[in-house]
Amino acid sequence: MPAERNGLTTRAAVLGLVACGLVVSAALPLREYLSQRGQIAAAEAKNAQQRARVAALEQQLEQWRDPAYVKAQARARLHFVMPGEYAYVVLAPSASPAPGASRRTALPGTVAVGDEAPWYSQVWGSVLAADRPAPSPKPAPRTALDR
Repeated sequence: MPAERNGLTTRAAVLGLVACGLVVSAALPLREYLSQRGQIAAAEAKNAQQRARVAALEQQLEQWRDPAYVKAQARARLHFVMPGEYAYVVLAPSASPAPGASRRTALPGTVAVGDEAPWYSQVWGSVLAADRPAPSPKPAPRTALDR
């Protein structure tokens, strides 16, 4: 009887090795398959987004082919008017100064400074300031601990 028991154990070991081999050999293709399925799903989602974008752009193109839409956009965006019409542009009033603060008004021939100055004079001011040497730092006062 021991001879038969030994054969059964050997058969079970061989069967176990074959089963492990099958599992290991199937794991890599299965992993690749699942990875490719994920890539396909992502590509299909991106494709659906692109199709929706194309549809929106085609709809916008159809709007721009309509002369009435183009005319309305020119009036709204560019303030175009038809011959014989008058265009009025209402500007919002500038912010009033804080109570108690006097608003500085520039005299003719003077240049505004700070935030009120035009951008090109602010740039030129920074160029002039960069050309000047930086002031040297003042030495710190000596204390009793320094001695």
